[in-house]
Amino acid sequence: MKAGPIIAGLACRCPACGKGSLFKSYLKLAEACGTCGFDLKKADPGDGAAVFVLLIVGGIVAFLALYSVLAFSWPIWVHLVLWLPLTVILGLGLAPVFKSLLITAQFHFKASEARNSDVGDG
Repeated sequence: MKAGPIIAGLACRCPACGKGSLFKSYLKLAEACGTCGFDLKKADPGDGAAVFVLLIVGGIVAFLALYSVLAFSWPIWVHLVLWLPLTVILGLGLAPVFKSLLITAQFHFKASEARNSDVGDG
């Protein structure tokens, strides 16, 4: 049974079969799926996932930091000890997941690069 695009994306698995690993290292895509042979070179979203990760992690950490300032009045060193590591951990943890989700979304919706024939004469 083939995994859906969201399940395959969250598990960082091949979008075609849902079984093979998508990455050969932390954020480096494998050349092809080890299970089904699907070519993963053409699916690289580049830095597209970084935008989502920055916005989500920034929103979460900013909200929590602002709430803690207003509710608890902690000293600045407590904020540094809490929010800097949380930002790094969330950012590094979400980066491969969002990159994988973008790749599986590309595959699911059959997205491809724009060509000159796709652009009108304006």
